[in-house]
Amino acid sequence: MSSPMPLRSLLLALLITFIWGVNFVVIKLSVTEAPPLLVAALRFLLAAVPAVFFIPRPMMRWQIFLGYGIAVGVVQFGLLYLAIQLGLGAGLASLLMQMQAFFTALLAALLLRERLPATQIVGIGLAFAGMAVIGLLADHHTSVVGLVLVLIAAFGWSVSNILIKSAGNASMLSLVVWSALIPPIPLTLMTGLTSGWASIGHTLTHSGPGFWAAVAFMGYFNTVLGFGIWNWLIQQHGASKVAPLSLLVPVFGLLSSALYFQESFPPLKVLGAVLVFVGLIVHVFGGRFVERWKVQGLEA
Repeated sequence: MSSPMPLRSLLLALLITFIWGVNFVVIKLSVTEAPPLLVAALRFLLAAVPAVFFIPRPMMRWQIFLGYGIAVGVVQFGLLYLAIQLGLGAGLASLLMQMQAFFTALLAALLLRERLPATQIVGIGLAFAGMAVIGLLADHHTSVVGLVLVLIAAFGWSVSNILIKSAGNASMLSLVVWSALIPPIPLTLMTGLTSGWASIGHTLTHSGPGFWAAVAFMGYFNTVLGFGIWNWLIQQHGASKVAPLSLLVPVFGLLSSALYFQESFPPLKVLGAVLVFVGLIVHVFGGRFVERWKVQGLEA
C-alpha cells in the first residue's frame, strides 16, 4: 500500500485548489472593467515577465511549445474569460471547465490509443447528461453562447494535456512560464479587432489598482505559483495522488461565487451540476472502486 501524502503537501495542494477556485471570481470582476481577451493577454504577460529571465527555456520540440501556448492561453483562458464576460456564472464556469477531464480521456483514446474503461464511459455519460440539463436551462442568448465557449475552452485544456504527454520529461514550470509569452500577441490583436484599439490604451492608462491587483493575482499566484507548486507535488507524490484533488476546484469556485455574487441555482440547475460532479467522481475514482471490489471478491 502506498503511503499517504504528508500533511504539508496536502495543505499545499488544498491551497492551490482554493486559489484556482477563487480565481473564477477574480476573472468575473476583472472582465467587467476591461475587454476579456485583453485581460487574458495581460495575465499571461505578467506570468512570463520577469520569470523568463530566471527560468531556463524548456527543452522540447517547438511545435509542442507553440501548441501548448495557443491551447492554454488563447483557447482555454481566452474563451473562458469571454464566456464569463458574456454572462456565464463564475461558479458554474469553474465546474464546467472540469469537462476537460472527459475531453482528455476521449482524445487520448482517439490519438494515443489509450483504453477507455467502462467506468470512464459511465462518468462521461453522466457529465454530458448534466451538461444537457444545464444547457436546457439557459435563460438568455448570452448564456448559451457562454456555455458553448466554456466547453471549447475546456477542450483547449484537454489538448494541452495531450501535448504535455508528448513533452517527455521537460520542466513543466519552464513550459508554463515560457509559453506564457505566446498568448499576449494574438489575444491583444483580437482585442483590437473586436473591441477597438482605443480600448487597449484606455485599459492600460485608466485602470485602477484593483484591476491590476486582479491581473497580478491571475498571473503570479494562479499561473506561476499555482502550476509551479502543483507540478512539484506531482513530481514528488505522483499524479494518481495529486490530480484527483483538482475536483476541489469547482467546489471552491461554486462556494466563493455563491458568497460573493449570490449566484442562484434553481433545483434543475443543481441537478445538472450534481450530474457533472458525480460524473467526475466516477471518471476519476470508478476504476479504483471496481478493482478494490474485485480484489475483495477474490479474497472472500
